[in-house]
Amino acid sequence: MTRRYGILRRLFGCLGLAASGEAVPSPGAGEVRAISPPAGREAVSRGIDRERSAALSDLDELEVSDVMVHRTAMRGINADEASEAIVRAVLDSPYSRMPLWRGSTDNIVGVIHQAAMLRALVEAGSEAGAIDIAKVAGKPWFVPDTTGLKEQLSAFLRRGRHFAIVVDEYGEVQGLVTISDILEEIAGDASNEREFGLQGVRQEPDGSIVVDGSVAIRDLNRALDWSLPDEEATTIAGLVIHESKLIPEERQAFTFHGKRFIVMKRVKNRITRLRIRPVEGTAGRG
Repeated sequence: MTRRYGILRRLFGCLGLAASGEAVPSPGAGEVRAISPPAGREAVSRGIDRERSAALSDLDELEVSDVMVHRTAMRGINADEASEAIVRAVLDSPYSRMPLWRGSTDNIVGVIHQAAMLRALVEAGSEAGAIDIAKVAGKPWFVPDTTGLKEQLSAFLRRGRHFAIVVDEYGEVQGLVTISDILEEIAGDASNEREFGLQGVRQEPDGSIVVDGSVAIRDLNRALDWSLPDEEATTIAGLVIHESKLIPEERQAFTFHGKRFIVMKRVKNRITRLRIRPVEGTAGRG
């Protein structure tokens, strides 16, 4: 934990912010020399530095809605399930924190941390049914979807928290954002996105890309070096619906922004899977 916050505080120095969100002075010449890479690595780091600088500049323009996990892709826990089922779901999850909802996925009543659940399980003598889920869950933190990324990053560090629920002006849940989402926006995904380390995206042998409808446009653009617009839609399914002006049927195809979009699967009114192919010689919307 100490190491992580040390890294974040150094990052805030680059952003011109202290942990409190206040401005901090620029480092002196000696400090600059201390953090500069050795001469032998300068050529390698130069291109990376340019990308990081551009990403840092973007923080002034981006909001949490630009990097959040959309509500259709959120994985949460139903508070009305049996304690045994909740314990199993939390401990089997690939995520360290999960929202707890009751009655509707829009009604977030808490956040469960895997570590807290493990402690509770030990204290209960491994009897999952004896755990009071309400006591294990932490209080949810709601943030407006218009919060700037720099402001949210500052708030994460100041509060010592990593997870927030994103709501719109009416208080309705829009998604969730983590400190990792913001750091990845600055530094890039550590899973090497250019090798398709993005969940819900895979390349087929024919060169086409199969994408889950809930994948964020911004993540897809970053992973594949595309430039699909994300002003009117957050997810790739939303972009297809916006551009086509309808909810497409399965196997319907559309061409816009230099890409061919084929609807592979639809569940009710949601597009859940698409195949995307670049269109040679096509610029803009077809």
